[in-house]
Amino acid sequence: MRVKLIRYRKTSRCVRCGVCEEIVSCPGNWVECVGCGSCYLMCPHEAIEPYEVEVDVEPVRISVDGETLEVPSGITVLRALELSGWSVLKFPALRTPDAGKKRVFVPCETGGCFACAMVIDGELQPTCHTPVEDGMRIETDVEGKTPLRRVEGFSPHTVGGVGTPWWVKSDGWRYVEVACFVAGCNLRCPQCQNWFVTYNSMAPTYTPREAAKMLTAYRRRYGVHRMAISGGEPTVNRRWLVEFFKELRRLNTDRKARFHLDTNTTLLTEDYIDELVEDARITDIGCDLKGLTVETFQKITGIRDRRLAQQYLDTSWRAVKYIIDNYYPDKLFLGIGIPYNPWFMSKEELWKIGERLASWCEDVQVVVLDYRPEWRARYLRWPEPEEMLEVKRLLNEAGLKTVIVQTKIGHFGP
Repeated sequence: MRVKLIRYRKTSRCVRCGVCEEIVSCPGNWVECVGCGSCYLMCPHEAIEPYEVEVDVEPVRISVDGETLEVPSGITVLRALELSGWSVLKFPALRTPDAGKKRVFVPCETGGCFACAMVIDGELQPTCHTPVEDGMRIETDVEGKTPLRRVEGFSPHTVGGVGTPWWVKSDGWRYVEVACFVAGCNLRCPQCQNWFVTYNSMAPTYTPREAAKMLTAYRRRYGVHRMAISGGEPTVNRRWLVEFFKELRRLNTDRKARFHLDTNTTLLTEDYIDELVEDARITDIGCDLKGLTVETFQKITGIRDRRLAQQYLDTSWRAVKYIIDNYYPDKLFLGIGIPYNPWFMSKEELWKIGERLASWCEDVQVVVLDYRPEWRARYLRWPEPEEMLEVKRLLNEAGLKTVIVQTKIGHFGP
């Protein structure tokens, strides 16, 4: 079988930092590339490039829901599905009449989130990170399997996240909550502030119950009441996240317990919010708004597809409005995160963001995050504390009463 395949290779830009081998679990064991692209997406120096090669390969036969398919060897299950007519989605499919179409939601492409997972030879495995093998049996229905997710970074925190109320945040001398961080994200922010987690495919996999038990143990160890999850992006694997919060509830039945989600908000549809609040019963949420215009959103997130970027941006703003109108403050505490750096956001756009939010709710907590030089965006200049205090004044003048700014020397506000 002669086919064209995408492969990846290191270039002269490689500085031999070894990071790829520390956090990427290569499906080809660093011997034979199968084209997953994880190393390419992760490399902080952009020293890995894709290339196309036309080669003769041995075909293998796989079974998908009982249908036998002949596909090239040396590729991932996801690529085999694509070659067999499956559509790869970057936004979850809605429940529509054509929902029976063959399609798979693949938000991270790095083997971290398991949102694309299927039952492969009896085990739940991410299709984006699993090589095909002759005789492999694949079942697309995963409802009977316990969901999985790569999780790491269980730790206590003195400040918390965007969804931590300002009156709870500490000045650094006491812990206020415990948190865990999940791998995998649907965005490609060049200045990702947590990239070592986001692109990690070597972190251990946890069931929702296992992760909830671990976080509960940390709560008891540090004597706090708040339990948070961040990432990466927690919402990309909906079934796992909902079950995680339900398990946390089961393990923490006291009235003091608080259940906190920090999210980039790009996938939070109204029904998803309802499920998290009404069924999983989260109590606090931190929602990022990465710009007002699609141009700014693309610059911050690295999403090149303008239509997808617009969909993500619109979903984020609708989610915040929906929460304010339906759940805040009685059922759900809301914190809104705004990333700021003059390289990607003007003061004029920041003012307009403040005006819009103030017209919805002038008291809502807004946390402005000073995006520093990080990961691939080492060219950024870290905003000085004085500049962030000016940002705070601007948003206050736009009508917002509860503004906190993150700076290199600590938080200020409200």
